[in-house]
Amino acid sequence: MAATEVGKQQAQPDLYLVSNEDSVYEQDILRDPTRVKPWLEYIDFKTRHGSLIERAFVMERACMTLPRSYKLWKLYLTFRVKHISKLNPATHAAEFRKVNALFEKSLILLHKMPVIWEMYLKFLMKQPLVTLTRRTFDRALRALPITQHNRIWSLYLPFANAASGETAVKIWRRYMQVHPEDAEDLIELLILRGAYTEAAKRYIDILNDTRFTSKHGKGHYELWSEMVEMLVEHAPDIDTSYENGVDVEAIIRSGIIRFSDQRGKLWVGLATYWIRRGSFERARDVFEEGITTVMTVRDFTLIFDAYAEFEESIIGALMDAATTRAGKGVENEEADLELDIRMMRFENLMDRRPFLLNDVLLRQNPNNVLEWEKRVALWGDKKAEVVQTYTDAIATINPKRAVGPFHQLWANYAKFYERGGDLRNARIIMEKAVKVPFKSVAELADMWIEWAEMELRNENFDDAVRVMAKAIQAPKRSNVDYFDETLSPQQRVHKSWKLWSFYVDLVESVSTLDEVKKVYERIFELRIATPQTVVNYANLLEEHKYYEESFKVFERGLDLFSYPVAFELWNLYLTKAVDRKIGIERLRDLFEQAVEDCPPKFAKTIYLMYGNLEEERGLARHAMRIYERATRAVADEDRADMFNFYITKSASNFGLPSTRPIYERAITALPDNEAKEMCLKFADMEKRLGEIDRARAIYGHASQFCDPRTNADFWSKWEQFEVQHGNEDTFKEMLRIKRSVQAKFNTDVNFIASQALARSLQKPEGSPGADTTDAMAALEKQSSTLHGFVASSTGPQGTTQREEVVASNPDAIDIDNLDD
Repeated sequence: MAATEVGKQQAQPDLYLVSNEDSVYEQDILRDPTRVKPWLEYIDFKTRHGSLIERAFVMERACMTLPRSYKLWKLYLTFRVKHISKLNPATHAAEFRKVNALFEKSLILLHKMPVIWEMYLKFLMKQPLVTLTRRTFDRALRALPITQHNRIWSLYLPFANAASGETAVKIWRRYMQVHPEDAEDLIELLILRGAYTEAAKRYIDILNDTRFTSKHGKGHYELWSEMVEMLVEHAPDIDTSYENGVDVEAIIRSGIIRFSDQRGKLWVGLATYWIRRGSFERARDVFEEGITTVMTVRDFTLIFDAYAEFEESIIGALMDAATTRAGKGVENEEADLELDIRMMRFENLMDRRPFLLNDVLLRQNPNNVLEWEKRVALWGDKKAEVVQTYTDAIATINPKRAVGPFHQLWANYAKFYERGGDLRNARIIMEKAVKVPFKSVAELADMWIEWAEMELRNENFDDAVRVMAKAIQAPKRSNVDYFDETLSPQQRVHKSWKLWSFYVDLVESVSTLDEVKKVYERIFELRIATPQTVVNYANLLEEHKYYEESFKVFERGLDLFSYPVAFELWNLYLTKAVDRKIGIERLRDLFEQAVEDCPPKFAKTIYLMYGNLEEERGLARHAMRIYERATRAVADEDRADMFNFYITKSASNFGLPSTRPIYERAITALPDNEAKEMCLKFADMEKRLGEIDRARAIYGHASQFCDPRTNADFWSKWEQFEVQHGNEDTFKEMLRIKRSVQAKFNTDVNFIASQALARSLQKPEGSPGADTTDAMAALEKQSSTLHGFVASSTGPQGTTQREEVVASNPDAIDIDNLDD
């Protein structure tokens, strides 16, 4: 049924819509018309069995009878809204107005019901009635308590966004009074509408509110950056009036102060703001201020590039205009003059770039000496500017905080005048420089040396000596500690070895030997002499043939320095003393002094020199006694070499038999590994002397620390020895000793562990399960059947030892089966 029919039938008599089947429900209503339940049952019956008109009729009667019933009105309004939901609100405006009237009628008594308001508002939002809808939203907000407003605002805001324009802005302003946390949505709406000034003010409000938290998770700087980008991008549209406007420049400058890591970007943004407003001169002032105040090279590069691009764009525009005028034959001298001025400005800007960049680095650290030197180099041959730069640098740099060689800056300042031939001003600068409280004594010493070198370059040798003499002035007995930082460098510079070293070289080159000796003596008095000082002084005296005084200098140096420095001094002193061929007794005293407190690490060299002296100028037995002492005095790593040397000398001087006690003591004193080698040499010596039994005894002694599995070379040599010089009994004794030694090492826990580890890490190729003992047994079997073995009692020619033994003694032990 059409919606119009429902409306018409409502005006017809009630009896037309009441049938006999409705009598039961009508009687229930008549008995108690104030109860809702009979009406709901009646409506339910009509919903199942009645027509749309009958349903509407019953609902209408119920709502008129019980106008305060929320349930009945909700059923009726839902029914009417659903009935016309598919109709076009513009075409069937009358039907929609009827439903609107019903909503209005229900709200007379149900104006506190938010659901009714929501249904009404949703219904209105489908109709092209913006003003009525807006006013109804306002009525709903006024009628409902504030706790229910969020339900209305959830509909009102989408309606406002759809309506747009000033209506949307006004609605959002009202919404912001209760929900300021959604300010970002209002700002977005204002920007879309082009209300940039108000958007900026909203930004300022939320930025000044310390309790504001962005629902999009944006930080304070991010919100501030968005505001600045909007202000710069829409600069012409921003109201900057005093009363209602926004002070954009103040906002950006506050950010420059606050956000130090974004200064370059913000300076460019401020300049861009003025460019878009057409204030080119103010933009240029901003660029100039930016490049002369930023603190980092990154910010400077950013601003300078934008500045240069700005100037190029203006010059390009002026050149295009000039080309157009030239094409039309029109002349404009003012425009041409302005173009020339702009070109000059641009060239000047590009020329200033190195200086501006240097300014940035100096602002970062005004105590950077190298940057001041670069600034001097930038001026080239402009003397006035160079002098001014040096003056500014010296006035600015704090000597205690200087980064780089501050004294070199003073020296270069003086050299600048020196190159110009103005030696007087150069000396004045040097006099001031040596009074500067440098952060280290070394710098002050370098400053004095620079002054003396300047005098030397100009061949003023006496002045150079005078300058250095003034530099090293000190009390007769100075107790100043060179490393005492509480004293100024000027109070400590007289103990600078670098200064004295230069002074000595200078005096040595221009003065007499007596003057040089006085300087060296003064160095010793101040106790600042170094080993190099001692050597230089001694060499100087030696060159002038003052040999005894040279030796005394070495002795003074030995009193000053201990080992290991003393070893080098003794080495030189003893070498020179021996070369001078002074008395043997005096040399012996010197060597005894040298070895008296000599650490074992350095003893070997001195003892060898001592022994060599005795061999050449003394007695051989004295030399042997010295070598014997050396074997006790030297370090452990040198002891074996010392014994070998001692043995060699003893053999050459007194013959091989004299080495026996030396070998015996060496074997006792040396560790097992070196003792083994000494035993082999001892045995070889005895063999050469024909003492076979003594050699065999030595092999037996050495066998106790030679495991057959790790010292196969030792046992191989013993076997060869027995083959050449032994008999069957001695060979079997050697094998017995070999087995006992191996058994001894097999019971050594540490050795077993190390051997097990070695076998796990390294197995013979091709036989992973091979056993070391089996290999040794095979070796012994092979050794026992060596061809050509001849005992001490020789047998028949051409027979082997085994055959001879079998023939002479049937009960002899079979050597091949010793290991079975």
